[in-house]
Amino acid sequence: MTRNKPKDYEMSTIASVLTAAGLLIAPPAVQGTSTAQSAGPTLPSETTIGSIERVFAFEVGPMPTGVTVSHDGRIFVNFPRWGDEVSYTVGEIRDGKILAYPDAAINEADPSKPGTSLLSVQSVVVDPANRLWILDTAAPEFAAPIAGGAKLVAVDLVTNKVVKTIVFSTTVILSSTYVNDVRFDLSAGEEGVAYITDSSVTGPGGIIVVDLATGDAWRKLTGHASTSPDPAFIPVVEGERMAIRQKGKPPAPFAVASDGIAISADGKTLFYCPLSSRHMYSVPTALLLDRKVDEATLAAAVVDLGEKGASDGLETDDKGRVYAGDYERNSIRQRQADGEWKTIAHDPRILWPDTLSVGKDGYLYFTANQLQRQSQFHEGRDLRQHPYSLFRVKVDAGPVLLK
Repeated sequence: MTRNKPKDYEMSTIASVLTAAGLLIAPPAVQGTSTAQSAGPTLPSETTIGSIERVFAFEVGPMPTGVTVSHDGRIFVNFPRWGDEVSYTVGEIRDGKILAYPDAAINEADPSKPGTSLLSVQSVVVDPANRLWILDTAAPEFAAPIAGGAKLVAVDLVTNKVVKTIVFSTTVILSSTYVNDVRFDLSAGEEGVAYITDSSVTGPGGIIVVDLATGDAWRKLTGHASTSPDPAFIPVVEGERMAIRQKGKPPAPFAVASDGIAISADGKTLFYCPLSSRHMYSVPTALLLDRKVDEATLAAAVVDLGEKGASDGLETDDKGRVYAGDYERNSIRQRQADGEWKTIAHDPRILWPDTLSVGKDGYLYFTANQLQRQSQFHEGRDLRQHPYSLFRVKVDAGPVLLK
């Protein structure tokens, strides 16, 4: 009677035969570890920096872009009409929910009433007088702006009513214009001024200056290198080149003009950056306000402040520091008085930091909306996952209040 060999003997014999035939390759041994162990000590990994706190989780609904915090702590957000189903394009976070703001009626996009309905809002910003300003692109899905629809709308936060609407003229709103972000200086002129970036994806970028008293507006630095996408810029996000990707077509550059914008604590300097660039630029506000200054003189005054990382949003505080998101590195960075950049938050959850806003509570608020996972970057596959997030990080400074 022949005795049966143990099963492990049979398996080892089979393994020996396969190995000799070159059909089975054993895993390489690693010094100090056992290949038989499936679990072991935690391996070194990238270190997080700073401590971010999630303020709100967008569990359902469209992706947010803008955020702003009022002087008494109210939080407002917006949702541009980029393709998601958007019930309201501006909302207030209240008691753990988002409510249409200032009301549901104005949030019903009506192209037949472009000057009085909110069509597609890209930014919301509380000004030094504690009014909420709404920047309406009037360009759903980055289409050409609807005539008479691109505008600034001011809401009194005491009455929650619209108190001023400035509809931009065709002299500043080109067929390619996409108004993106805005900053205010209420100490300039009779009622103050607003500075707005044109972050066109098909035409020239630029800075738009708005007289808040008269509603008059003018363009500066249109098509200048500092407001244009860097032609040599190749963004790498989540480990791969970020590009417009359509099935059957080669990748196309993702080229977005001037986007982030911020104003210095003394109101003398405007900071800005194209989204498709790693550089930040500055220009004296006095030259932007003087309509008689020619473009050559203005261009000569632009300063390239060097690399800061690739950013969507910019912000400043009352201590003279500049903040920038870094969407390639899942980070928030702070520019010191000596020009050195310091990372104050680095975390894998910071998936595309978009808009930044300093609150009077000493925190920097920012949205993380996974913009890089949208379908146009992945051959039609939408890789975004709920929830989108609103975070904050302590900076021990307040907002710039020029009034």
